[in-house]
Amino acid sequence: MSMKNLLKVTVLALIISGCASNQIDRDQSKKHFVRYGETIIFIAWRYGIDHQDLISWNNLTNEGLIYPGQILDLEPPQNFTRVNRKKESEKKPTVKKIKDSIQSNRDGWDLPTDGKIISKYNSNSATMSGIVVDGVIGQDILASSSGEVVYAGNDLPGFGQLIIIKHSETFLSAYGYNQDVYVNEGQNVKKGQKIASMGLNSNQVPCLYFEIRRSGKPIDPLILLSSS
Repeated sequence: MSMKNLLKVTVLALIISGCASNQIDRDQSKKHFVRYGETIIFIAWRYGIDHQDLISWNNLTNEGLIYPGQILDLEPPQNFTRVNRKKESEKKPTVKKIKDSIQSNRDGWDLPTDGKIISKYNSNSATMSGIVVDGVIGQDILASSSGEVVYAGNDLPGFGQLIIIKHSETFLSAYGYNQDVYVNEGQNVKKGQKIASMGLNSNQVPCLYFEIRRSGKPIDPLILLSSS
């Protein structure tokens, strides 16, 4: 083989190898390797997916029981047929639809702590889709509504000590930048119950990050708070 042909073959092999590598990276980005302590709701929250969809896509049973080392698909498999449970909710929810669905949470909602809202909800933000309330170090953080603590830890970068509460199959709430956490995963909490104390954000400012998700998607918490 001539040097010129050898060079062509080498370049072609590199191109093919690069394409294969990119395909592997893309495929891997659509999967999640389950680590010790992670729950199906935490993983769904991390990727902005409805936990019920994540359960369906991976044929999970026992209410989404997972184990360390398991690899989860983060998108529907090919030829996946969705029951029309969520077709409507895939559209951006209107204020009316959100308020109508509040009926599933009879306790209503309260702001989790006293203070001024220094950062409002931004639907265009990829990482911070809640509100930020200022205060002082150690200030009480209360459950906005009754539910079950489904996550308490600091595994999600940028939120410090984070608490996630499941209020129904539709609604979840999250509380970030906590200094101390007073609840455990699996614990049921009442609306107004003290769950944490206020800590510092990455800029060393005492505040609370508060987010609510409806069917896996962030919504403006003030819509719910104004309806309670």
